[in-house]
Parts: sequence; structure tokens; C-alpha cells
Amino acid sequence: MKPGDELPPLRIPITRTLIVAGAVASRDYQDVHHDAELAREKGSPDIFMNILTTNGLVGRYVTDHFGPRAVLRKVAIRLGAPNHPGDTMVLTGTVTEVDGDTASVRIAGANGLGHHVTGTVTVEVAR
Repeated sequence: MKPGDELPPLRIPITRTLIVAGAVASRDYQDVHHDAELAREKGSPDIFMNILTTNGLVGRYVTDHFGPRAVLRKVAIRLGAPNHPGDTMVLTGTVTEVDGDTASVRIAGANGLGHHVTGTVTVEVAR
């Protein structure tokens, strides 16, 4: 791994099941993550993914790339456009810095509305 290395893109279909399952698994019972009617009453066109699900998907993306010895040391992400059912999020990443067994990876995840997530992940890859 070296600065400038790009991770292959990962396409994630955003399904209603993924959104609801992620919210339930992270114990986020806010109605905007599982009840389309209440989400619309609050101004959203549909339910949308919570940050904990996004965080998990970003972690999966990085560890799938770096392998079973990869350990996430820091995940710093920021949300933008919401992920709604029927869209696809495409995660991309670029190694920005390497220090021994540790790398910093700039992450972006885009959907049909724009950037859903941006941030940096620090990963250690034991040899």
C-alpha cells in the first residue's frame, strides 16, 4: 500500500430492507428510518439510512479491501445527501498516507443526489 493507491469502487444497492435492518441492528428506532409515511410528514420523500449503517458500510469497504488482518483505528465520516430506497451508493477510496503498517484512506460515497458520505479511515494492516 502506498499513497495514491485507489480502492476499487463498491456499489451498494440501497434497499428498504438494508435501511430498516441497519437501524434496528444499531437500535436506532427513529421513525424516519423505518416508517415512510412519518418520514414524509417530516419532509423527507421516504425513509433514509442512519449514520451507524453508513459507518458500518464504510468499515466493511475498507476491511474487505485490506483483508482479514486489517484493524480500523479511526473512522471520521460526515453525512451529506441521504440514502433513500431504490438508489445505489458507490463507495470509493484513495490511500493518502502510509506510516509503517498504518494507512489513511480518504473515503467518498455518492448516490443519485450527490455525496452521501465523505471522510477518512485510518487502518492498520498487520504483516
